[in-house]
Amino acid sequence: MLATTLLGFDETTFRSQTASAVALRPEIEEVVDRLHAEGFANLFLIGAGGTYAAMWPYEHLGRRSSTLPVRSVIAAELIESGDATLGDDSVAIFTSVSGTTDDSLRAIEYCKAHGVTTIAFTGYGDSPIAKAVDIALVSEPKTWPFDMQLLLFMTRLLSLRGEFDGYEKFADELAALPDVLVAVAEQAEPVASDFAESHADADYHFLVGGGNLWGFTYLYSMCILEEMQWLRTTRVHSAEFFHGSLELLEEDTSVIVFQGEDETRALTDRVERFVKKVSNDVTVFDTKDYPLEGFSPEFRGLLAPIVLDTVMGRVSKHLERVRNHSLDLRRYYRVVEY
Repeated sequence: MLATTLLGFDETTFRSQTASAVALRPEIEEVVDRLHAEGFANLFLIGAGGTYAAMWPYEHLGRRSSTLPVRSVIAAELIESGDATLGDDSVAIFTSVSGTTDDSLRAIEYCKAHGVTTIAFTGYGDSPIAKAVDIALVSEPKTWPFDMQLLLFMTRLLSLRGEFDGYEKFADELAALPDVLVAVAEQAEPVASDFAESHADADYHFLVGGGNLWGFTYLYSMCILEEMQWLRTTRVHSAEFFHGSLELLEEDTSVIVFQGEDETRALTDRVERFVKKVSNDVTVFDTKDYPLEGFSPEFRGLLAPIVLDTVMGRVSKHLERVRNHSLDLRRYYRVVEY
């Protein structure tokens, strides 16, 4: 393995963390198989902030592929509003890098009080969240994102229900993910550097994505550009693009388009054609540009969120460099009481 020279990229740790998530496959299969055999009525994907948005691809996958009700939920709202379908025949999944997210912890307590079977993916087996749930599936510390685990969980479940073809092949191919994502990062590096250099002074970005990339669009806008870089953004689903926010577009507006390979690609194509007529500053990050060697064509669309997370991770590092603004700097989040 050759060491990479990517900015702020620890390849050894990245590979190890990604592999540790994929290595949870036997444990995930055991859990899913047991839950399916016992039967359950619905699946809740519960998070806060980035972990909430990162659930949306899997709600989308469930909605388009399964008759099982799958719902993504904001942890704090669930506690206040409740859910009429949540009960002792429900399963709830949580994710937390640190295992300490307060809203998620309180939602776990809420779910357990209603008899829900609770599962958590986290990087710390001795964390409060890992200890609070019924089933904790632990990867290496600081492993992010959770797409590997959620892909295995959801496709296994759908496969058992007869709603997903090729699970064994897909799960086998995931073993190549560390190599594939390192190759993605290497390919993205010059693109990321160029984008950051040309947008060092841009203080507003308009982001568009759809399908299983809408969650990542929301996440990158809110959690990275706004929270970590203090930049102003607008984020719009590609299916909703021609309502409302498009009136903000001007010829010098930075438009970032996230393009994937699922069935909704045509919706984002339509947006891309339009924005290029208005703005002279349109950047398209397209998963189709990356070979993803080792993955079958029919599975590429499922990988879009994790591929773009890797690509935009390079962009984030270069924005941090050119703007001299640490990605770790906060004014309020976990800094002041609220």
